[in-house]
Amino acid sequence: MADQNSKLKSDDRQSLLADIAEMYFIEGKNQAEIAKLVGVTRSNISRMLKDARNSGIVQIQINRPIREDQSMADQLINRFDLIDARVVVVDQSSLSLELLGKAAANELMAQLKPGWVIGTSWGTGISATVEEITKEPSLHELKVVQLLGALGARIEDYDAHAIVRRLAEKLDAEGFYINAPFLVKDNGIAESLLENRSVQETLVQGKRVDVALLGVGSSDMQHCSFYLADYVTRKEIQEIQQAGAIGDVCGRFFDINGEMTALKFQNRLIGISLADLLRIPVRIGVAGGKAKILPIIGALKGRLINVLVSDAKTIAEVLKQTE
Repeated sequence: MADQNSKLKSDDRQSLLADIAEMYFIEGKNQAEIAKLVGVTRSNISRMLKDARNSGIVQIQINRPIREDQSMADQLINRFDLIDARVVVVDQSSLSLELLGKAAANELMAQLKPGWVIGTSWGTGISATVEEITKEPSLHELKVVQLLGALGARIEDYDAHAIVRRLAEKLDAEGFYINAPFLVKDNGIAESLLENRSVQETLVQGKRVDVALLGVGSSDMQHCSFYLADYVTRKEIQEIQQAGAIGDVCGRFFDINGEMTALKFQNRLIGISLADLLRIPVRIGVAGGKAKILPIIGALKGRLINVLVSDAKTIAEVLKQTE
């Protein structure tokens, strides 16, 4: 009975904290006014507001505005014949991924039309983009298609199934999944899996994609998602680098000129073909940071992406190196 009374008292206090928080944050009453209404001192109200935040009753979200450099974006569009580009001005490196995600989400929503099919890879940039998506009521009958097999669920940003599911839920869309790993032991196994009925169903949808969200990966060991997730060995990454690869889009490795390379590795992939990837009308690349400068250049030259969302520091160097 004592435990039950204790719980009731706890519930009553939580309810009181919520009432006080609503009066302060929503109704705009000051602490003195709330103290008078509740019958306690102003200092008590101050402590209770602090308790409301510490206990999670009050959660503060800051919607930081995005600043974009249109001049740099225009240079990118003209130099690489892009459909569009967004260059985010980032003051703090810790905010870079969040702001890139917001800008990429805005770009996706601006491109989307009712009935469209959205394709997606995985990675930190894609995950950050999905996080910022909000449902637009005018968009209906959408589909979300996984373009590359699963990397695994140990790292949420690389969990392809989770990304498709999150995006489909946010857009009230139908999701299509590749129930296979992104990389297998040899091309014989890859060919067999690519003929699997469930995989084929998703790849057929992949041929119908109207707009794709694509990460731009690096072959550098410190930043290569395949290596960081223990899906490829150090030796394999070294072989990929020796083939001239500087980055990848959807597992398709390319050199600085955008030419395909490390083909032995690519033949082991489970996902959309290069030809089908290049047929997608709108291919939005999301990437930023020093490690992505060369991969972005290669992806642009190879036309693997035709829309780019990045940050100003990265793009300044991309423009400098491609003058």
